[in-house]
Amino acid sequence: MFTIGDFARHGRVSVRMLRHYDATGLLRPAHVDPATGYRYYSAAQLARLNRVIALKDLGLTLQQVQQILDEKVTTEELRAMLRLRRAELEIAMAATAARLVQVEARLRSIESEGHMPTNDVVLKNILAIRVAELTATATSYEPEDIGPVIGPLYDELFRRLDTAGVTPAGPGVAYYEDAPEGGGRISIHAAVQVAAPLQDGAFRVLDLPPVDQAATIVHRGSMDTVLPTAQALAFWIDENGYQSAGYPREISLECPDNRNDWVTELQAPVIKP
Repeated sequence: MFTIGDFARHGRVSVRMLRHYDATGLLRPAHVDPATGYRYYSAAQLARLNRVIALKDLGLTLQQVQQILDEKVTTEELRAMLRLRRAELEIAMAATAARLVQVEARLRSIESEGHMPTNDVVLKNILAIRVAELTATATSYEPEDIGPVIGPLYDELFRRLDTAGVTPAGPGVAYYEDAPEGGGRISIHAAVQVAAPLQDGAFRVLDLPPVDQAATIVHRGSMDTVLPTAQALAFWIDENGYQSAGYPREISLECPDNRNDWVTELQAPVIKP
């Protein structure tokens, strides 16, 4: 038998917590000295303590923990619940990391206000190209909404191209449109250049029309950090008396495994008012 202090050390919890669990009925001591009131615990009670802590870490209230333990949840059921919670936490961590990247991109844009480099912008005529594409909808044009959609969309496109025995003939081309249903939603087209002739099947094949004038700039790095580059392009368009004529296309010039080494050209269609 262990004193409450020893049991707390073995269970890696506080004495105060054990007293609270005793008061709520979650974990009663194995023995209470009638003369002194001292609580004593057995090593076998570590199993119940572990379950209490695990369930509490799942986000359950102590009342819910009590109910589950009273129903004698099996080890396998508890393990499954913990796996699910681990997956949820991993998703939350990934979302937080992505949000931090966006905050950093905004910060860099703020720090470069007044001296954004626009000398790297080139005005081009964009030729028509044939592409194979898959399309999906994002809830907005914000990076945190675009990223989780376009990545899996490209993975699926290349899987279908491989199954069909089609080899891309050029770079990836991502382009965007306002979704028909409105509400700020965006139609994302994950496309890649292919050789003619091809027929629609597991993917759509179409000819992207030429663009008479496009202000273009090269972004180096992950698309999660594209904001300063995109805003430098916007400054050039405004300073040179042009107007935007649609969402910029994103041409994947280099896509190594390390996203920080990506090279992407932004092609923003423009017109002279």
